Amino acid sequence: MPTTSRSGEVPARSKRADALRNQQTLLAAAAEVFVSSGVDAPIREIAARAGVGMGTIYRNFPTRADLVVAVYRHQVEACAEAGPSLLAGAGSPLVALRQWVDLFVDFLVTKHGLANAMQSDSSGFDALHAYFLDRLVPVCAELLDAAVDAGEIRSGVHAYELMRGIGNLCIGRDSDPRYVPRRLVALLLDGLRHGGASAA
Repeated sequence: MPTTSRSGEVPARSKRADALRNQQTLLAAAAEVFVSSGVDAPIREIAARAGVGMGTIYRNFPTRADLVVAVYRHQVEACAEAGPSLLAGAGSPLVALRQWVDLFVDFLVTKHGLANAMQSDSSGFDALHAYFLDRLVPVCAELLDAAVDAGEIRSGVHAYELMRGIGNLCIGRDSDPRYVPRRLVALLLDGLRHGGASAA
């Protein structure tokens, strides 16, 4: 429980921690809404999911682009941090890889809307893309290496190629409701397993 000063005020450090937690909750709610309804979802839907007023969102993120970028960074960090914990807690490295890819697919839904949200700031988009690669390619590589070492998938699969392939399979989800990219992503992962058809 935070200590209070003689004036009854909570110390600034505790206030900052509370504000950071509240912002993380808001970003997590926005990410869920973006995954289910797209990055153009009404702000009121995000506010309702987060349990805050719309004014709180606009105070923290004055424009939709600000919010989308913040959610993007939030999801990159969540994906990066999830890799090691999934690897430690899942039944096998392949199970961990599948669970991580599922998180990555959710993230890609937001990523595909990012370019439109940042259409006037291409340099900012490029910087975010570089940040995304720096944070996530090593995590994916660690999961792949563990699955190879466990004899669950074939060797020679590169993390960047796998992530790029998954990204390409996710394109078009918003424009065609009949298309379910997760089904093809699952087939792609099945193709990595020993016993699958070898590449030409």
